[in-house]
Amino acid sequence: MPRARRPSVPDAPRKVEIWTDGGCKPNPGPGGWAAILRFGEVTRELTGAERETTNNRMELTAACAALEALTRPCQVMLHTDSEYVRNGMERWIKGWVRNNWRNAARDPVKNFDLWQRLLAAAKPHEVEWIWVRGHSGNPMNERADELATQAREGLGEGGRIGPN
Repeated sequence: MPRARRPSVPDAPRKVEIWTDGGCKPNPGPGGWAAILRFGEVTRELTGAERETTNNRMELTAACAALEALTRPCQVMLHTDSEYVRNGMERWIKGWVRNNWRNAARDPVKNFDLWQRLLAAAKPHEVEWIWVRGHSGNPMNERADELATQAREGLGEGGRIGPN
């Protein structure tokens, strides 16, 4: 007698928490970014830096790198202290796309290359964009800030540029 097959159950989406940060000193100037990904008990830290950039570009880069590091679709809680990133993804991006990457004033969207990259990186996932106040004692935000600063400061010592 043939065995009954168990019905296939789709894999439940992974739940991942991410904290990102980026910054420059001065702005514009040398910048660093960091992302901390947590899936269950596993934590992964990513960092990178650029010699000439802006705070906003580093904030966007951190979010891009974090989402691009995910290997399958996930439910993501992405914590950022950048209202620019959160508002961009929750409020502005649909209008920018509809207006061919032009803002309400009909000017080209700043950092449009990174916004396109972030939109593509977020597409396979269910992302909840959570704003956290920077420098307010949130341990994961403080750690992301520390990592981004270390990445930026490493540039002066011939440090690595790009994801670590």
